[in-house]
Amino acid sequence: MRLRIALISEHASPLAPLGGVDSGGQNVYVAQLACGLTRLGHRVSVFTRRDDESLPETLVAPDGYRVIHVPAGPPRPMPKEDLLPYMEAFSDYITRRLAFDPVDVVHANFFMSGLAAMQAKRVLGIPFVMTFHALARVRLLHQAAADRFPPERLAIEDRIMVEADRIIAECPQDAEDQISLYGADQRKIRLAPCGYDPDELYRIGKTVARRELGLDRATPLVLQLGRLVPRKGVDNAIRGFARAIRNHGLTARMMIVGGESERADATATPEIGRLQQVAREEGVLSRVTFAGRADRSRLKYYYSAANVFVTTPWYEPFGITPLEAMACGTPVIGSNVGGIKFSVQHNLTGLLVPPHDPEALGDGIATLLRQPDLARQLGQQAQRRVEARFTWQRVTGMVAQVYQQVVEARTIRPTPRVAAASYSSPLSTAAALQSN
Repeated sequence: MRLRIALISEHASPLAPLGGVDSGGQNVYVAQLACGLTRLGHRVSVFTRRDDESLPETLVAPDGYRVIHVPAGPPRPMPKEDLLPYMEAFSDYITRRLAFDPVDVVHANFFMSGLAAMQAKRVLGIPFVMTFHALARVRLLHQAAADRFPPERLAIEDRIMVEADRIIAECPQDAEDQISLYGADQRKIRLAPCGYDPDELYRIGKTVARRELGLDRATPLVLQLGRLVPRKGVDNAIRGFARAIRNHGLTARMMIVGGESERADATATPEIGRLQQVAREEGVLSRVTFAGRADRSRLKYYYSAANVFVTTPWYEPFGITPLEAMACGTPVIGSNVGGIKFSVQHNLTGLLVPPHDPEALGDGIATLLRQPDLARQLGQQAQRRVEARFTWQRVTGMVAQVYQQVVEARTIRPTPRVAAASYSSPLSTAAALQSN
């Protein structure tokens, strides 16, 4: 069955450059799903907020799916924490658009996109699938007062859990959190992880990769790559690297890839300034290189050049970068949390350590750098694991099956085309729930 599919991703455009504060795994997820579904013959439209006044309302991406830039709020980049006031306009636009350009199923990504999906279901009878990518109650456990999202988010997520036709959990921990923290109906939940593209990310010989990057051939390299935000635990990665140097007498370098600009700039990316200070305090600033944001076409060189990839976030709904490193044959040392403890198998494809534990991380780094044969074995097994279980082609097929189930199980017919303004806004509903 060929389907008409609307992917909604309010803050994470599939066309945005990666590495910034709000540009990461969700952008990759939406882009890869849209591409893969299009290849399967489905008609795919991606709705995302217009954050640049020069963007056209509709364009066709190189991979053949449509991207629709929704006018909602100022046409400029904004922190996702500040977008909720504009989601009523975002939802209304999508409902009006789907009234004359109908789809069979909506797939919402992140809780604010869930508002638009709920409205489309109420007004037009379109069933929807939900991927949260992060949950407020999990986030609050780890970030507390540092969480800038408005309190209405909790009520919105509660309502989505009830109204969604299917909920995609990206890992077993995600499913457990949905059930234990939100009371989600287990019968609705389907497991479908994130993935990687084997045409984009693959193993390259270290000599070739380092020559491409202009790196020394012999010095062991520890890599951290991804969004530079506090919860990703990059400061812990630096402290763990410092422990490996001090406690084990290693000679090594660390490279940190990510940020808002292609050159490492503490003005554009304040987190870089904080991390440089951490490295200075730990006495390893001269050994740590901040490389700035890298184009995706070059990621395979960074992953392949490294002896070990380190990622120690406080929590992680899934985590795509470990998969990418594994695809390049590089062993991963990751936090024993969320999706990482699902993708990385301890002592088989990498090592798992507690978050916020630089001593354990330093010991892990030292183990892999001192035992290159072990590191090579773990890297090879990691590559086989992701090739078997985590390609985007496989993941897209799993998600497409969820869509088929939802469409086939649909029992309500679309209501007549009525203006969205005739219905109460999901935002108003969420506010009322929050006040009760």
